[in-house]
Amino acid sequence: MHATIPFDRDGIHHGHLQLPHSRDDSAWGAVMIPVTVIQNGAGPTALLTGGNHGDEYEGPVALHDLAATLTPDQITGRVIIVPSMNHPAFLAGTRTSPIDMGNLNRSFPGSATGTVTQKIAAYFQTTLVPLADIVLDFHSGGKTLDFVPVAAAHLLDNADQQAACVAAMTAFNAPYSVMLREIDNVGMYDTAVEDMGKIFVSTELGGGGTATARSIGIATKGLRNLLIHAGILQGTLDISPTTFIDMPEGESFTFATQAGLFQPLVDLASPVRKGQPIANIWDIAHTGARPQPVLAAGSGIVIARHFPGLIKMGDCAGVVGVRRTQ
Repeated sequence: MHATIPFDRDGIHHGHLQLPHSRDDSAWGAVMIPVTVIQNGAGPTALLTGGNHGDEYEGPVALHDLAATLTPDQITGRVIIVPSMNHPAFLAGTRTSPIDMGNLNRSFPGSATGTVTQKIAAYFQTTLVPLADIVLDFHSGGKTLDFVPVAAAHLLDNADQQAACVAAMTAFNAPYSVMLREIDNVGMYDTAVEDMGKIFVSTELGGGGTATARSIGIATKGLRNLLIHAGILQGTLDISPTTFIDMPEGESFTFATQAGLFQPLVDLASPVRKGQPIANIWDIAHTGARPQPVLAAGSGIVIARHFPGLIKMGDCAGVVGVRRTQ
């Protein structure tokens, strides 16, 4: 895999990350991932990514807009923009790649001799992330989840690194700022970036396999704020009130224990108590039976929920977070 543009020259460079991919319909074909590099002298580097999952759209919109409007005279340092990391998944509108079913955000550190998705991961692992001082990876709930709009940082072993990530998350200034607890962080881009000691911020800006004017606006404002915070972009932060959220271990995630018709009983951002029904699951194979309730794992507010009308056993049904007292 190689870039068709330089990463070390001043100016604006638009091109592709080119990955050879021989297939039935193109013997000497390639996967072409759009990339923009904007540089103005010495300074910090921001790596900005979206489309890690192909059915999440706020990041790609905000990043395409940035690539079309940001000019070198506005910055000090370098900005690397990749609006759709897993471009095959993005083109298909799916979470995973249609080429190899690879989930890019579970494929790190990747392999230069592996599948297409593993090769993409390996390129970011070995080439792009090492160039960066700060990394922003846009996410939303995709087709299967819906979130209150959050910027997120992780709990880290290195207190100084965690503090830097939290400061960047706070500067992004989404309506909700969450110390995110992952179900399983093995193979994640987040983990790969953090293990290199970089500042990392992620988001969950909505869901349902679409975007809204509000969610794109949050992404666009947050992106600008983050670049100002990093000392790359000139300007002042645009700050609004944010709600800080923690995710207590063992009291955040609730999973469906049967399949059926999903009936939400509370909306996003609603307060709930531990053990309170937050949804019902109806048996769609029989009539006359009462639904199975889905109970909140802890007390707090609902920050995410299952989105489609039908749910499968094992699907995440809801996520509860706790407001932090500042």
